[in-house]
Amino acid sequence: MGALRIGIVGCGRIAGNHAHALQRVPGVEVVGCCDPDLDRARAFAAAHGIPHAAWSVDELLTFGLDACTVCTPHPVHEEVVLAAATAGVHVLCEKPIAVDVAAADRMIEAADRAGITFGVLFQRRFWPAARRIKAAIDDGTLGTPTLGEVSVILHRPSEYYSADAWRGRWDTDGGGVLMTQAVHQIDMLQWFLGEATQVSGFIRTHTHGEHIETEDSASAVVAFASGATATITATTGANHNLGNRVTVVGPTGAIASVLEFPEGREGVNEIWTVPGELALGSPYSPDVHANLDVADVNAGLTDFHTLQVQDFADAVLTGREPAVTGRDARASLAIVAGIYESSRTGRVVDLQAAPSFVTTEKAAL
Repeated sequence: MGALRIGIVGCGRIAGNHAHALQRVPGVEVVGCCDPDLDRARAFAAAHGIPHAAWSVDELLTFGLDACTVCTPHPVHEEVVLAAATAGVHVLCEKPIAVDVAAADRMIEAADRAGITFGVLFQRRFWPAARRIKAAIDDGTLGTPTLGEVSVILHRPSEYYSADAWRGRWDTDGGGVLMTQAVHQIDMLQWFLGEATQVSGFIRTHTHGEHIETEDSASAVVAFASGATATITATTGANHNLGNRVTVVGPTGAIASVLEFPEGREGVNEIWTVPGELALGSPYSPDVHANLDVADVNAGLTDFHTLQVQDFADAVLTGREPAVTGRDARASLAIVAGIYESSRTGRVVDLQAAPSFVTTEKAAL
């Protein structure tokens, strides 16, 4: 068949990563983009050499697309995916898949009915360091983890929120640090540890309360079907930015971690204590400038966006599942939603008994 014709929905910050990634994949042609702000769509198209710009998804779909990528604010993901599925267009959606689990379920069901390929962008899974841990779990070198830890210690200036009015609001962002930043590491945690069954947690706003109504800090404990447990700590209120880390401990006591520092740079196996392969190190240094602009963070991830886009294109062409499916992305969303629900109610949340709770409640704080 000819080139895979792809459109980009939403022309905000992350869309630039999508355009660069798509244009680096052989056999892919970016034929259009759309944004409710037509001037922004036209400017984006001109900047990236895209032939068509539109103001609506419906208009974009008239350009003969085979697939589209979704770069809209989180609550709009469902609307776009449902429209694409109805048109028989394959979809690669930015994370998180949605802002509540019921919406994710509707998206997955629509994709299944239409027979389209539906993937969600978690490009950090393509880091060699992350894949090394996953392989060591699967082949028994590390074994099924018994303990996990997520640490997301980030710096965001107030301008990050004030420059984009939709950020940090329940109705337009769906959450704060958990939904927008830590969901990447939560995805990796459940990729390593398997199905999560229970969660308990707290969310707070300590630093950015003048600019946001969602959380900028969170702590949680998660239990998994395997018997493993894990902790999650996340904030955008730190100064210095210490990046992101996911650590797992195997049944023999072996430890493996993947550390992203500075934020947006390729993760490395900072800790690896598998017998016979001991390696310990730290990239932290006062000489490293870590409080990077979000544009620099995104730029540092472009190569891994490209790998996931390439995987998605191959999945469409061959009929296989993409590396990260809608169901995979639902799993990380359920953990985030469970933390919000637990913070709101003060109770441990059973993720299997309450699969469709909604996250967008200011009362969660």
